[in-house]
Order: sequence, then C-alpha cells, then structure tokens
Amino acid sequence: MTFSDLNLNRFLLDALDEMGFTTPTPIQEKAFSVIMSSKDMVGIAQTGTGKTFAYLLPILKQLTFSKQQHPRVLIIVPTRELVVQVIKEIENLTPYINVRFAGVYGGTNLNKQKQLVYQGQDIIVATPGRLLDLALDGILKLKHIQKLVIDEVDEMMNLGFRPQLITLLDLLPKKRQSILFSATLTKEVAGLLDQFFKSPIKIEIASSGSPLDTIKQLAYPVPNFYTKVNFLVELLKDKAIYTKVLVFVKNKKQANILFEELEVLLPGATNVIHSNKTQNYRLRAVKNFEKGFFNILIATDIIARGLDLTDVSHVINFNIPEEPENYMHRIGRTGRAEQEGTAISFFTEEEVDYLGEIELLMNTEIEVYDLPENIEISTQKIDEEMPKVALESVGKKKTITEPSGPAFHEKKEKNKRVNLGGSYRREIAKKYKKPKTRGQKRK
Repeated sequence: MTFSDLNLNRFLLDALDEMGFTTPTPIQEKAFSVIMSSKDMVGIAQTGTGKTFAYLLPILKQLTFSKQQHPRVLIIVPTRELVVQVIKEIENLTPYINVRFAGVYGGTNLNKQKQLVYQGQDIIVATPGRLLDLALDGILKLKHIQKLVIDEVDEMMNLGFRPQLITLLDLLPKKRQSILFSATLTKEVAGLLDQFFKSPIKIEIASSGSPLDTIKQLAYPVPNFYTKVNFLVELLKDKAIYTKVLVFVKNKKQANILFEELEVLLPGATNVIHSNKTQNYRLRAVKNFEKGFFNILIATDIIARGLDLTDVSHVINFNIPEEPENYMHRIGRTGRAEQEGTAISFFTEEEVDYLGEIELLMNTEIEVYDLPENIEISTQKIDEEMPKVALESVGKKKTITEPSGPAFHEKKEKNKRVNLGGSYRREIAKKYKKPKTRGQKRK
C-alpha cells in the first residue's frame, strides 16, 4: 500500500512526497480508516512506528476551512518537546493547506500564549497543565472541539497529569471523537478508556510492552556509578560502532555528574539535557546532536518522550528505570523507521528486580553478559550510593518509667479530658453551626 491508496488529497500527497514518504507504516495504515469513520480509537504502538502521522493525516484530510476563532482539534501530549515535535510535523504536512495551528506549554510566557490562542486556531497542541490554565482562564474555549487526540498517555500518567487530564476530559463536549495513542496499555490507561471513551476500536501493532524487532537488547552487571563511567567510556571510544548514542540516567544530579566526567574523558563529544535546562538550551542541544556536532547525549526520563531523533545507533541505560514502561520508551529512541539499533543496560545489584519487571512486561529475556575483565572496578561512590547511617537522636527526652518527686500529682478536674467521639462533635455542630475544632494552620 502507498499513501495514494489512502485517498489523501493532492496537497497532503505533495507534502509527503517532498519529505520522501511513499508507504504508510502499519499503524498509519490501520488507524486511517478508523479515524476517518469518526469512531473512538485506541492505538497501541511503540515509539518510532509513525504514530504522529497516523492521526495527523486523517485529521488534516477531514479538516475543512473555517474562520471560526475557537479550535476544533485538540492534541494533548505530555512534554514541551513533544509539542514542538508535533507542531513541526503539522508544518511539514501543511505547506499547501490553509490551516491555523499553535502549540502551548508551560515554562513560557502565559500572556504570549493567551494572545496566540486568542488570534484564532484550528488545531491546538498542548501539555495538560498549560492547557488547563488557558481553559480555566476562559481564553481557550473547548466547547467547539470535534476531535481529541491524547498521545503518549501512559507517560502523562507517569508524570502525574492524571487529575489535569480528567478535569480537561470533563470540560470537553460529550459529542466528540476521542483518539488515544500509547506504547503500553496500563491499568490507568484502561480506566481512562472505560470512563471517557465510547466503545473505542483497538488497534495494536504489537503486544503491549513488546520491544521493536529491530532493537538488539543486552545488559551488564556493573557494581556502582564510577565503574559504569569506566565501562561507558571504554564503549564510547569505538566511534565507528557507537556513532550516535543516547545515554539515559535516573535523575538530574547523576546526569550532571556523568556529563562532567565525560567532558574530561571524552572532551567535546557530549551534551546533557534535563528539566533544569531552559527550553531553548534543550532544543539547541537536540538540534546539534542531530547535526552531529557531538555524538553523545545524556538525558533523563522526563524528556525521553519528546526527543525526535533519527539514526540513533545505541541507547545506553546507565540506570535501570523503576517503571518498566519507561524502559520501553527509552529504547524506542533507536531502531526507528525499520532501522536496526542496540540497547545496552547497566544494572547494579539493587536494580536486578527492575530488570526482571521489564522482562515480564516484554515477555522477553534480555541477554546478560559479564563485565569485561579490562574494566577497572571503582571504589569511589556518589552520595546516593553511600551507606545510610542512622543518626543518634540529639536532645531526646529521657523516658521516665516511674513517677518521682513532687512534680507528679493528680490532674485537676478541669484538665481531665474525655473523648466524647463523633456524637459530641455533631451536637456542637448543631449548636454553633460548625465543628468546635481548630481550622487548618496556615503554612
């Protein structure tokens, strides 16, 4: 099948042709007719399978010209980077189509985004928090939304956006088409489908949690952080094999430490991005990584979903993520568009259980190899690896086992308190119209 077989208009076909795309991916092919039918849909497909075009193509084909101010299509994604990526894809598909679109996300000037929305848009791409800000402020009217797309919904749940998402779904008109895409179908995602979707048609390209066939997965037991650094440097020295490498770490602190170490050991080859970096810095770092100005990019999970990268030869899990779904999204950065890729994981004794949970999710065993003998085992540890020492209590009151001296005496009658329970409180409430208790202290 080609894109011409999907009966797309010539404007979309010309745009696809200019990008060099002629054949739809399986998720694009299967989702097209369902979305065109206006039925609710849930698509289970991993990162790198073309999910963005899977919903943009049928939506843009059906979107007619309109001068109305309020948006008709709403696309919700978990991160700022993913907003930028989706907006870029819409730009690529619409050079010959008159369509208005805008992306809104947190961390930028709210008033500027209010003006952007107020100008009138057909499509809004947004993160949940900023979208809710605009909706509750009355600037963004949701009553005209005809199509809702929630992309990477499992990551939204991981990031704690469930309350905002449910609030937004309650604000949207009941009569709408709802489209959801996710790499994994968790219990939380299934609960969302039961509550807010109308008999959705499920399209599953691969079993939920199954890895892409194009990714080779292997793992090494490595005792601590600095031994991991030694092993990583030894691997990365082979630039002919490790041409473009994405390294995932567990938090911002470790990302910064690793970056400082690699800057000394492999100068000029590395950059780092995490949520403490500014939006412009992160976008510039990703752009320079794509252009090959450096071949190693260190990142944290929180921005894993928004990275639109090509030709990544290796994903290295410097730490094993506690949530097995995050592993799926990490390794999905390589082996994209039917290219081959490799995912290498370093695991400590404390991370063995996390690796086991990942294998259960994928129903696949990861090949485990011994750490090469030439790798130096470091005795140096970072703060997180230091043993936790219980501090002795300072100034703790002495426990008195038996009364002594005149300080111990029988309480006065007025100080003898009796717990009268809920019935007493209800009687007080009737009398004073409020409970006779202190209010919450102000912080």
